[in-house]
Amino acid sequence: MITKLRAATAEESGFTLVELLIVISILGILAGVVVFSVRGITDDGTVAACKTEKSILAAAQEAYYAKDAAPKNYAPNVAALQTAGLLGSDAPAYASTTGTAAPGSTYTVTPATC
Repeated sequence: MITKLRAATAEESGFTLVELLIVISILGILAGVVVFSVRGITDDGTVAACKTEKSILAAAQEAYYAKDAAPKNYAPNVAALQTAGLLGSDAPAYASTTGTAAPGSTYTVTPATC
């Protein structure tokens, strides 16, 4: 039995250099495809984050207007929205907002380049 195992292992050989090069080249091609496909995913994420921040700022401005006392006004900036407790402590990265404190006040939400 042991002689049969030794004979079987003596006949086996490793991979040839050509086989190893083929496997390495296939893995390189697959890695290249993955890198280029992942790049598009991050771009989509930035656009989605920009749209989300715009809608969050618009909702916060409307909440500020509803919460404000008799002369209804919109918040003049993001800091006022944060002070009122309508936004978290982190400043938005992809959009900003400004409001006016006059009769018939309005607000604008300005997206960053995204």
